[in-house]
Amino acid sequence: MIMRRLRSTPVPGTRDSYTGIDFNLGFHIRRYELDLTYRVAPNLLMGTATLHMDNYRALDALTLDLGGSLRVEKVTAKGTAGTHIQVARFRHAGRKLRITFRNQIPVDQEFSLTIRYRGNPRPLRSEWGMIGWEELDNGALVAAQPNGAPSWFPCDDTPDEKALFDVHFHTDNGYAAIITGDLISKHVSGSMTTWHYQSREPMATYLAAVHVGEYDTVSLGVSESGVVVEAYVPVGDAALRARILEDFAKQVDMLDAYEKLFGPYPFRSYRVVITEDELEIPLEAQGLSSFGANHATGEGTWERLIAHELSHQWFGNSLGLAQWNDIWLNEGFACYAEWLWFEAAGVKSAAESALEFYRGLEALPKDILLANPGAKDMFDDRVYKRGALTVHALRELLGDDAFFKAVRSYVAEGRHGLVEPRDLKRHLYAVSTDHAALDAVWQSWLRDLELPEFPSGGLD
Repeated sequence: MIMRRLRSTPVPGTRDSYTGIDFNLGFHIRRYELDLTYRVAPNLLMGTATLHMDNYRALDALTLDLGGSLRVEKVTAKGTAGTHIQVARFRHAGRKLRITFRNQIPVDQEFSLTIRYRGNPRPLRSEWGMIGWEELDNGALVAAQPNGAPSWFPCDDTPDEKALFDVHFHTDNGYAAIITGDLISKHVSGSMTTWHYQSREPMATYLAAVHVGEYDTVSLGVSESGVVVEAYVPVGDAALRARILEDFAKQVDMLDAYEKLFGPYPFRSYRVVITEDELEIPLEAQGLSSFGANHATGEGTWERLIAHELSHQWFGNSLGLAQWNDIWLNEGFACYAEWLWFEAAGVKSAAESALEFYRGLEALPKDILLANPGAKDMFDDRVYKRGALTVHALRELLGDDAFFKAVRSYVAEGRHGLVEPRDLKRHLYAVSTDHAALDAVWQSWLRDLELPEFPSGGLD
């Protein structure tokens, strides 16, 4: 698969204004090959990462992102097509691995870097708390959004640099390794089991995930289009297993509903992992979502979140962000997808849900600009709900036929690529008969602080 940089705006400076981390400029990583050995009891990770790259600038040196708890032991380089590349030295400090080359790499070359490292992985401190590799009572998980991927492998950790992944993961027998991508093989040798996964579609680094634990696999069914849906449930807890099967029983119905609204599911399967530990929030990865035991009550308490995480497979995973200030494209659509699910299930209309949350926003401060909420507020619930209300306002303006036609076109064109607000607006323009009215809705919901009037057409 040939991938190209799809963002239409230039990289804004040399530092990501949301994560506060310097961009790694001058190259693209096209494929990550990770060969990882993980010992559960000491939380010890030993890895060899081979990064297949090409460069759009001549390079004397380059930087990668890597957490400080992992120690780099060796870095080598290899050119292709007769290009001779040698590493002169490397330095790992401040979450950056800087690699200097003996001779300059001319522009537009293909080459690979192989990095051998080890350590006790731990989450990284961030504006939003500790994120990344997390050791559990009996295993581990990765929750990397937005910039926690360097807690377990060297990478170019920015959302607009998608790549393919090929992961060999060796861990103690008795533990399952559940990793983003398709399971290619599983092989037991001595005291270790090797799990081989490949992503067949490009993936942002923050969406790469690992779960290590004692899990059983349970089928949740197959969608109308043939998508296999599975749950991973903790071994030995019959009560939790029963609650999971009750709460996730509608997962296939949700997928069927979303395919009708948004277009084909973008991956080959969908998996949910429910840990025996409690988690503050569920989180999406590519083709995979993570929930804590507390999200399985057996009473449908968190049905909206189960729907929300599934919808991210379209909005956020297939359609990736070019930059974090556009987070509403992910979370606004995912939040609105919750309301669409309840509408499809006959519980209540999206308009009723929209009015309920609009009333909530009325009582809160109006100090977040949806088009650019800033790092501190990018995961604020007001971004999610105002984003969803923006989607609802556009639906009310255009009508269902035109609106969903535009959404399906937007989803199809951006499949496995990057999107920006201008992409969505272009597809909305294509079905609109009143561009001035569309511009007014766009301006008032995205670029004004004041809360616009509620788009009440669906409640007439």
